[in-house]
Amino acid sequence: MPSDFRGFDCVEIRFKGGRKEFFRNDKNLPLVTGDAVVVEAAGSGWHLGHVSLKGELVRLQMRKKKVPTDSRDIRPILRVATPDDEERWQAVRDLENGTMFRARAVVDELRLKMKLSDVEYQADRTRALFYYSAEDRVDFRELIRRLADEFRVRVEMRQISLRQEAGRIGGIGVCGRELCCSTWLTDFKAVSTTAARYQNLSLNPQKLAGQCGRLKCCLNYELDAYLDALKDIPQVQRPLQVATGEAFLQKTDIFRKRMWFAFRGDNNWLMLSAERVREVLEMNKRGEKPDTLLAPRQEEEVAPAVSTLMEGDLDRLDDQIKAGSKRGKRKRKERDRPERPAATSPEATASPAAATEAKEAREPREGREPRRRERHEGGRPARAESTPRPPRAENQPPAPRADAAASPAGAAPESPAEQRGRRGAAARPLNRRGGRGHREGGEGNAPRPDQEARPRRNDPTAGAQTPRPPREGGDQSRPEGSQGRSRGRRGGSGRREGGGSPAASTPPSAS
Repeated sequence: MPSDFRGFDCVEIRFKGGRKEFFRNDKNLPLVTGDAVVVEAAGSGWHLGHVSLKGELVRLQMRKKKVPTDSRDIRPILRVATPDDEERWQAVRDLENGTMFRARAVVDELRLKMKLSDVEYQADRTRALFYYSAEDRVDFRELIRRLADEFRVRVEMRQISLRQEAGRIGGIGVCGRELCCSTWLTDFKAVSTTAARYQNLSLNPQKLAGQCGRLKCCLNYELDAYLDALKDIPQVQRPLQVATGEAFLQKTDIFRKRMWFAFRGDNNWLMLSAERVREVLEMNKRGEKPDTLLAPRQEEEVAPAVSTLMEGDLDRLDDQIKAGSKRGKRKRKERDRPERPAATSPEATASPAAATEAKEAREPREGREPRRRERHEGGRPARAESTPRPPRAENQPPAPRADAAASPAGAAPESPAEQRGRRGAAARPLNRRGGRGHREGGEGNAPRPDQEARPRRNDPTAGAQTPRPPREGGDQSRPEGSQGRSRGRRGGSGRREGGGSPAASTPPSAS
């Protein structure tokens, strides 16, 4: 603080039972909230208390309680309490319970209509203050005489209200917290049942009363908020007139602005808004009676959900995903399906007779013999032979066949049973791109018409290759060596090395 700053010299001191008084710090003692100080007593002697407030806040409290700052009734602070002062004060406080029980016994002997609630000794044990509560005026002159002779102190009697008595005793309220009157509440205002009516509380004394036996002080806490909310609630002085009868008010929710009505002899309550009740009241003033209490329903447009606006319909999205996946699978299957030209299939290149034999070879053995016997006996007419292929040009070399290039010269043609028994890689078409037929002189490597056939590398017999004459007749079955080619494809070492396979060094047969 600045050197020339002068703080407020009054301090608030707290005593037993929450009692607070103002004292003046004439000696400018460095006090802190909670310090124990010795102050001058009201009559004579000294008393011990604790600092509860200091500084400019004390000025505001004095202005609130209408205590003048220059009053001569404000007593001074003597000193900061020493350990000896605190020990004496604690020893005096231990005598208070015994004194109160003995004083209650004397009151019963004198048959006085009063209730002793607390006793407070002065720290120097020169005076005792008795707090009592009574409904009527009590003559306690004999009581004071007997107490002074028994305890050897100056006795002072002070009457307090029931609320102050509960504050001095203390306790736990129905809210589960310590009583307001014993912690922070000092000004006790009158509480009436009107506050309970405004808040629509049941007028049950056992529920509305506190530990002091009077109405709870907390009924005044929210009274102003209820009074403001009641301005929007219509006053229903008489039952509502409806075509079906009279509706009586049963309950009101003030903050939600809802009112419940029920017809005579009907236990079902109808909830109405404050606006609807006001409309019915105005209609009754004009002499009109509505058909029903409920307001006519108006169809409201249902706003779409936020998820629908932001993300769309999830079911529709799932359908799109399923349809897209099916189309994608179908396209992938069509893309991955190999192209099988008609010229490379054995049944297309063979004659009708050979195709018939191949078809019979694929049929079961049980039905093969009768059909073969029937054909030899002339039961089925012979098919017409196919027309021979036109001869190629003189300068155009014939395209080597994939099966002839992969089979050794002079190998016998495959029987229908062997053709049927082929499986795996041997049964695949030979003209697929990237297959062995493409690498080893299949149909994919046939020279174009305007180019001459180039001899292979490391092939001494490549120059002796002669054009293949056109086939005569309808027998266009598979050439010799096809069996060896199919076996060579299944082999592991003869695939990539040209020297290990007879087809790599032997020219195709012209048969």
